[in-house]
This record gives sequence, structure tokens and C-alpha cells, in this order.
Amino acid sequence: MFKKVINSSEIDNATIYLYFPILPIYKICVSSHLPSELIIVLGYKKPLEREDLFELNESDSSYVVCPIFEKQWRKEVLRNQERQKVKASFHKEAHARKPSLVYALWNTFKFVLIQVALFKVFADILSFTSPLIMKQMIIFFEHRPDFGWSGYGYALALFVVVFLQTLILQQYQRFNMLTSAKIKTAVIGLIYKKALLLSNVSRKRFSTGEVINLMSADAQQLMDLTANLNLLWSAPFQILMAVSLLWQELGPAVLAGVAVLVFVIPINALVATRVKKLKVRKRQPRVTCVKQKLSFLTGILKLYAWEPSYKKKIIEIREQELEVQKLSGYLAVFSMLTLTCIPFLVSLATFGIYFLLDEGNILTATKVFTSMSLFNILRLPLFDLPMVISAVVQTRISLDRLEDFLNTEELHPQNIETNYVGGQHFHSIQYLFDFQIPEGALVAVVGQVGSGKSSVLSAILGEMEKLTGVVQRKGSVAYVAQQAWIQNCILQENVLFGSIMQKQFYERVLEACALLPDLEQLPNGDQTEIGERGVNISGGQKHRVSLARAVYSGADIYLLDDPFAAVDVHIGKQLFEKVIGPSGILKNKTRILVTHNLTLLPQMDLIVVMETGRVAHMGTYQELLSKTRNLTNLLQAFSEQEKGETMKNKPTMLCVKFSVILKYLQAFGWLWVWLSLAAYLGQNLVGIGQNLWLSAWVKEAKHMSEFTEWEQIRSNKLNIYGLLGLMQGKKKKKKAYILTRGSLAASRTLHTQLLDNVLHLPLRFFETNPIGQIISRFTKVSRATPFLVIAGALPLFILGVIPLVFLYFTIQRYYVASSRQIRRLAGASRSPIISHFSETLSGVSTIRAFGHEQRFIQQNREVVNENLVCFYNNVISNRWLSVRLEFLGNLMVFFAALLAVLAANSIESAIVGLSISYALNITQSLNFWVRKACEIETNAVSIERVCEYENMDKEAPWIMSKRPPSQWPDKGIVEFINYQARYRDDLGLALQDITFQTHGEEKIGIVGRTGAGKSTLSNCLFRIVERSGGKIIIDGIDISTIGLHDLRGKLNIIPQDPVLFSGTLQMNLDPLDKYSDSELWEVLELCHLKEFVQSLPKKLLHEISEGGENLSVGQRQLVCLARALLRKTKILILDEATASIDFETDNLVQTTIRKEFSDCTILTIAHRLHSIIDSDRVLVLDSGRITEFETPQNLICQKGLFFQMLTEAGITQDSVTK
Repeated sequence: MFKKVINSSEIDNATIYLYFPILPIYKICVSSHLPSELIIVLGYKKPLEREDLFELNESDSSYVVCPIFEKQWRKEVLRNQERQKVKASFHKEAHARKPSLVYALWNTFKFVLIQVALFKVFADILSFTSPLIMKQMIIFFEHRPDFGWSGYGYALALFVVVFLQTLILQQYQRFNMLTSAKIKTAVIGLIYKKALLLSNVSRKRFSTGEVINLMSADAQQLMDLTANLNLLWSAPFQILMAVSLLWQELGPAVLAGVAVLVFVIPINALVATRVKKLKVRKRQPRVTCVKQKLSFLTGILKLYAWEPSYKKKIIEIREQELEVQKLSGYLAVFSMLTLTCIPFLVSLATFGIYFLLDEGNILTATKVFTSMSLFNILRLPLFDLPMVISAVVQTRISLDRLEDFLNTEELHPQNIETNYVGGQHFHSIQYLFDFQIPEGALVAVVGQVGSGKSSVLSAILGEMEKLTGVVQRKGSVAYVAQQAWIQNCILQENVLFGSIMQKQFYERVLEACALLPDLEQLPNGDQTEIGERGVNISGGQKHRVSLARAVYSGADIYLLDDPFAAVDVHIGKQLFEKVIGPSGILKNKTRILVTHNLTLLPQMDLIVVMETGRVAHMGTYQELLSKTRNLTNLLQAFSEQEKGETMKNKPTMLCVKFSVILKYLQAFGWLWVWLSLAAYLGQNLVGIGQNLWLSAWVKEAKHMSEFTEWEQIRSNKLNIYGLLGLMQGKKKKKKAYILTRGSLAASRTLHTQLLDNVLHLPLRFFETNPIGQIISRFTKVSRATPFLVIAGALPLFILGVIPLVFLYFTIQRYYVASSRQIRRLAGASRSPIISHFSETLSGVSTIRAFGHEQRFIQQNREVVNENLVCFYNNVISNRWLSVRLEFLGNLMVFFAALLAVLAANSIESAIVGLSISYALNITQSLNFWVRKACEIETNAVSIERVCEYENMDKEAPWIMSKRPPSQWPDKGIVEFINYQARYRDDLGLALQDITFQTHGEEKIGIVGRTGAGKSTLSNCLFRIVERSGGKIIIDGIDISTIGLHDLRGKLNIIPQDPVLFSGTLQMNLDPLDKYSDSELWEVLELCHLKEFVQSLPKKLLHEISEGGENLSVGQRQLVCLARALLRKTKILILDEATASIDFETDNLVQTTIRKEFSDCTILTIAHRLHSIIDSDRVLVLDSGRITEFETPQNLICQKGLFFQMLTEAGITQDSVTK
């Protein structure tokens, strides 16, 4: 790192020479100064890249921190178990205490926490030294001695003290922030590891949104408290020190100030506690809001034109959050008023009692300005203490949530057992499995929807809660889930899944899984980034990649959950022959196949028939065929379905731009902007007036010739001083109120704009951008006067300050250029953490089945470590800024003291005290302004994101001026004319010269090989994919001339992947609350779900877990069918709608569709050819072109591609033409 930067041609020697010598002493004292300086200078010269950042020490990285903390957590769990055993031996009903996360954290980080605390002790002690040195200087001025070299000695001592305080404080801040970040990293690592081990029941308790909130909000809360943890003892220590020194100045009168503190601080503590309770209330809307946002990232909202309704729901939830935030803000205004007035109230009470105790007491410059300096020191601990106490309360809540999650039930793979419960959280379904599978056997698991087929595989994997029994398995396991899980990486990495590349075997696997033709179509072959959730490839391709991953793993046992459901018959036949079947790659492996394809059963070594969660029958094909009726019934249902369908040939139916800042100010509201500026200016003017009045008061008291004269003006001076203080408090209250109102307005406006922009983005945006990045954008959107006093007192001070001010702004320029880039890198590094979390949670069963938990834990550590590196570089860049700003402030203190010594014979001691006390405070003021200027620019990145989404290509308008008739479409005639489409400009045509026309109420079957363009055709109908040429006309209207919602609202679809949302079953069926309960029960009966729903404890109010995980895939598909029946329109698209259900249920569903949609035009995309045999016509696609379009009988006579597909599916010509 050092060598690279030093040799970089981007940094010239003059720049290094100019800025490195600023702090030569600091270079000696702080070894970490050089890296930060190099990064800042490099960032000013060129855009920073990841490789430019300073790497962490190995001991600070997540690779070291996470394992150590996990080890301490395991020890704490074991210690807790021992404690519970001891308690249980004495008390039979002993209350079970959970393992403490705090103890584990303390045992991991105690030494570095103690080191940080020592730095804070020394810094606090030094902060009280400078007022004492100032006191000695004022004493010298009051007595007007011959200073000699003493005055210069005091000036130098003052500089040395404040400079040492700067060095120690910066070291404290660096170690403190790094330690807090390491604690957050350790907790995130533990949460991630726990998420990989959760049992099935535990996974239902914690949705993806809730786990992400634990990882982000609660872990962040823990980090924030750690950063301020030392204030718990430091604030009382500083208060005690300040009060002790004030006693020396003002005697017992200081107890009046203490009394004010004792009265005010508990009030603020109560206010802070109330604010934290409101934040707890705000968390539930936040979690709900995240869940809703995760929902709109699915395509179903666009297909059903539900965006406005979901936008309304999200805004309602957001308003609940803002309402709580507003109450918190108003409480904060009250807290701000009291806290900012505390120093003034303390000084007023103290001075007033000081006079009352003894009428002879006179305020001298020594007492006043020493006391005022101590009161200023007192301000921060008084402000921080209630906040850190309330932070402890809030962190306790976060710790409870974290401990609750970390102590939930885990899987126990060492005891995989056979009597299982599918889910206790909502509705318990017991499964009883009892069978033995010989090594190397090919086993089929068959049964109706919900019979427990997938549960058999879950039980073998140990994914279900055990009741009794045990499963013994020999060898490693590979798993192909029913819903294919794809990682957000290149296709090759998805297949290798962490294994070493063996080129010959790899190519053999790709060929067997029928992926080689697909690689030719992908822009970069197997190096193509296939995107989060694999959405850049078709459903069939996703399943084949998932299968290829399993095959390449070389496992001993293969668990295959309906891998043929999403592929056409030809591909399915190839996969069985070359991969799964008796002559496939896996012929010597143990294969357990859940399938609805009953034509494969004769080739099975063993068949398991499931019925209502139990193994009803088990044996070979011939045994079951001769001895049981169950298999015969299944086959008969399939046979009758074919016969019935053929009899009915025709059924009846970055430098941040000023425009970015301007956008925020507009969202803030110009009225609030000007009012806040006026309030801030008024607050500071009154504050200066108060201190000038106090200075004049002291000066007059010094020249009073008689005590009676002083006694007459004392009350008047004290009253005016109090009045000015109250005015300042009122101004501060107004400013806080104005900022609260304006920030709420800005938050509401920016969130609404971002939401509106995101909802108008095309579906391909969500398919090519990680969820974590999008959610992260939402969470981000939801955060000179003192010179006049010193110059008036010491005109020569301006000569020293002018070059220092120039250096201030030069430093700011360098810092902002680099800090902004580091923060952007840090922001970019946060999204992969959330994305990796989401990706892992959705594919946890696959990860566990392959035994790749450690590899994914290591990947999580990598992405977390990247964020930690960026955070640390941000910390050291902040330290770079702080040490320079404070050093320049230290120089100002030195100049003020030095110039006071030089002008010793011409100025009053009161002016000396005022100027030095302001010089001591000016560093804080200048730091504040420079930091706020930097924060405005760096934090404006979040607003830039809003602008980015605003400027992205949007979908066509939802509603246009030209609107179709209210009854459109009334015939259901769909016409494609020379239609062409591509997914992106850099890709080839997905559809080429598509021309065909349907008749009204016609039933069209659409078939073709995987990737032929079937789903693309339906996407074009909904304008998910816009045309590259040609047009689509529905009932005489070109769909490109009307709004998207006018189009999509009149179409109906049952999508290939069943999408359910986290919420009640009723909400999933009718999210817009348009239908009555009786109508919902009617469609459930039509979909053969009524009996199942009636068996649920809460029936329609049954809670669906995230993604519908507490329902089988077949049941999810039936819920989607019920949703479509409610939304009955003239045109229906079935996109592999029955691929995940058994043949018997498929037969019933097909019958329902033919009956309920008899007067509609139906376009059926199917891999199961029997489902479209009774279509009026069949459209055959190949490589994005129409190759055949005729009645099924005519296509069979032509003996083309359709005939070939029928032959491969085992459907004979006689059975079709009967």
C-alpha cells in the first residue's frame, strides 16, 4: 500500500512537502498518520479505488475477529447450560436465563476496551488543565506585575496542554471507532452463522426482513453504544471534576448549580427514555416497510398493476414511522431547550446564590471566566449523559432481540430423525416416514399436492423438527430444490459452487444437463453474470443450472425435488437419460426423486407413495401396480385425463452537484430554511451579547470605588444576564423545532420521490440489481461569529487567524475530496452484505445440503471485511481532518495568549479572559462548521441516489391520455404483427418476426424447447419487455398506445413462479380488499384448497410466511390460481401454471380453468403437453420464431417439431386423435 502510493505519479513532491510537515510531532506520536495522509492526498488527485485503501491489521479483520467471538459465544452458551443445570438441581422450577451476548463481547474485547478507556481518562484530565492555566494568566493580568518570561511560559504551557489533549483524544477516537466497528462485525458474523443453522420452525419465526434488521439496525445500535460507552463513566467523572473546581472558585454557591443539574438531568433522562420507546414503536413499521419493499421487488405487482395500491400501503406505513419520529423530534426539542440552557441556568443560579451568601462577594475576571470555561466543559457531559443512558435502554432492547435470535432452536444434523413437524408457528402437520433405501438405488416419491413429498427430502436433510425416530445416511448429499436457487455470480461459479475446476468433467456435466446450447445464446457463455435470483435466465435454465451444480459436486446421495417441472418434455427426457436414469452420470449414486411425471415410474428401483404426511405404500413399480390401488388410481387419473382431453377436440372454454443540495433544500422547504438560518443567527448573537455583558459587568465591578455602588448595580446586571440567557434558550428551541419540521418534510418528500421512481422502473432493473442495494437506498434516505469577539478584543489576532482560516478551508477541500469517495466505497460495500444475507436465507437448504456452510460463512466475512476496511479508512480520514483542525485551533489559542502577553499593558484582565475562553471554544466552533460542510457534501450522496433513480429510464406511463373503453377487451382477439423484442440493447432478438392472430375465446397452447421464447411472449403482452419492432393489437387497439395499467389491469396471468407475500392468506388472495369472504371461499373451493384452509386454525387469516415457505410449492400455485379466478378478465395467460402440482390435481385444475374461463381467450405456456392437447390451436416456438401454428391434429399429421415433442413425451398419435 505504502509503496504503491508513494511511487504514484498522481502525487507531486510539492504537494507532499506542503502538507506533510504540518504536524511533524504528530508523525512521531501517531504511527498511523502516514497512511491517512497518503490516502487524503491521493484522493484529492484522482478518484480512489478499492486497492488504494489502507488495509486493516490482520488482528482487526473479520477473519480473526469473528472466529474469536464465535468461540467466546460458544463458551458462554456452555457456561449458561452448566448454570442452568446447577440451578435446576436446587430449584425444580428455576427460571431459564439466556446466554449473555454482553459477557461474550466483554470476554472478546475487554483488553482493547480498557485501553480505549485509559486514553479517555488522560484526555478528560487534560481538558481541565487549560482553564486552570488561563486562570493563572488572568491573575497575572489583574495584578499587573512585570511579566518577564512568565507570561510567555503560560502561553506555551496552554498550547502544549491543548495539543497533547488533541493527540490523546484522536487516538481515543481512532481506537474507539475501530473497536465499535469490530463489535458490529463480530455480531453480524454470529447472526449470519446462526441463520445457516436455524431449524425449520425457527426460520418461520424470523423473516428475511427481520433478520436483515437484526444485522443492520440492531447490530448498528450495538456499535453506536460501544462508540459512546465510555461516556457512562466519563460524563459523571467530568461533572464531578468541574463541580470540584467550581467549588474552589465560588464555594458553597456551586451547590445551587448542582441542584439545577439534579433537577434537570432526570427530566431529560425521562424524555430520552420516552424517545427510545417511541423508536421501539417505530421499529415495527420499519420492519413491515422493509417487507413491503421486498414484495414490490417481485414482478407480480407489475403484472397485476398493483403498484399504486402497494405504494399507498408503504406510504401509510412510512407515515406511521414519521408520526413516531415527529413525536420524538418534539421531545428532542424540549430536551434541547433544557440541555442548552443548563450551563446558563447553572451559572445564573450559582452567581445569584454567590451574591446572596455574602453581600461582599464580588465577581472578578478570574472567577467569572474560569467558571465560564468550566461551565463550557460541563456542557458536553450534561448533554451526553442522558443520551447515552437512553442509548443503553435502546441497546438493551436490541440485545434482547439479538439474544432471542441467537438462542432459537438449531438443526441437529448429528441426529437426523424421522417423525417430524412441518411448522409449529402457525399450523402443525405431523409427518411419519419409515423406509430404507439401498445404496445406489433410484427412488421416486409420488403423491398429491400437500401429501408430504418435499417433506421427505427435508427430513433426510434434517430440515424439519424431529419428534421421534432417527435417519441414518451414508455419504455426502447434494440437493436440487423445487424452486431453483441461483447465486448472484457467473454461471460457471454457480455450477462449481466452490469446487475445483475439472474441465473435462465440467463440460460433461454441462452437456448432460442440456446447458451447452444455452451457453451459445448467452453473451459471455458460462462467464455470463446471471444476476440475483438467477432472473436473467429462464425458469428451465435455472433448474438445469441447479441440477448441474448438484451433479458436479460428486455427492453420494442426490435429493431431487421435481427437477423436470420447469423444463419441456424433450429436455426432461434428456435430463433423465443422461443424468438421473439408469444410464446417466449418476447411475451408481443414490437418487431420491420427487416427481409428478408418472411415465418415469417403470424405470425406478423403488417407489414411495405419500398420503397425508405418511408413507402409504412402498415397493417396486410392479409390486405397487399389482398390490395397491393408490398407484393404480394415480395412473388411472393420468390416463383418464388424456382420454377425456382427446375426446373434446374443441372445448367450450461525484463532486456533489449544487443541484443535489438544492433538491434537498427544496424538499426541506424554503420557509423552514430561512427560518432556521434566522434562528441560528439570532441564537448566536444573543449568546455573544450575554458574554459581552458579563465581561462589561466584571470590568465595571473592578473599577467600582465603593461597595454600595456595586451593590446597586448588581441586581440589575444579574437580571439582564438572566434575560439574555432565556432569550438564547428560546432561540435554540425555535431552531430545534424548525429543523425537526423541515427534516421530517424532507424525509417524507425524498422517500416518496424515491419510492415513486423505483416503482416506475422496468422489471429488468429489479432483475439485474441486487435487492440489498435497492433496500439500502431507502434506508439511507430515511439522516464564524466568535472571530468578531476575539478580533474586537485583540485586533492583532486577525493577522494570525487569516492564514489559519486559509489553511482550514484548504484542509476541508482535501478532506472532502477523499472522504466523499471513501464514503461512496463504504456505501457500495454495504449492499453486498444485505444481498449476500438475502441470497443465503433464500438458499439455506441448498447450502446446508451441500455442506457448504463454512464456505458461505467465509464469503460473508469477506463482504463484511470489505465494509470494515472502508469504514476504517473513513475513520482515519476523519482523524486526519480532526488532528489538523484541532491543531490549528490550538495555534489560535496560542496566538490569543501570546498576543495578550504582548499587549499586557493596554488591555483589561476581563478582555484577556474573554478572548482566551473564546479561543479555547473556537476550535469546537470551527470544527463544527467544517464538519457540517463536509457532512453536507458527503451525506448528499444519499440524495444523489434519489436523483440517479429519477434520471433512469422508466417504464411507459401507467395512464395515458388515450384510454381504452371501459369494457375493453370484450372479444379477446390478440394479434401479433411482425413483432420483435430483445431484453437489452446489447443482446440479440429474443423474438423474431412473430405474426399470428387468435380468435375470440380461443384456447391457444404455446410450446417449445427451453429458451425458445415462450415466457418472453407473455412478457411482451404485458409490455414487461417492450417491442423492438412490429406491434401487438388486442381487440383493435395497439397496446403501445395506451397506459401500462390500462393494459395490465385488463389481462390476467398465473405466473411460472408462484409469488406469495408475507401476510395473511386473505391479503395474498385479495391485497386490494375488493372481494367479500364468500367470494374468497368460492374460489378456494374451485381451486381445491377449501378443505385445507378450513383445517387451518385461523382459516383466511392464516399467516403466510415470507415467500409462502409454510405452504408447498403446489399449494402456492393453487393460491395464485385462486387469485386469478378472483381477477377474471377476458384474456388469461397460464405460464407453466400447473408445473408444480401432481397430475390428479392438475386434472382438477384444468377442468376448473376450462369451466370458469370458458368465455375467455387463454394462452397456455406448457411443458406438460397433455395440458394443451385439447387446445383449439398450438403455437410452436423455436429460437424465438414461430415454426408451427395449427390445430393439434393437423400438427401431428405434419410430423414436425410438435409431433417430435409428443413422441418424446410418450403421447401416442392414437391417444390424441381418438
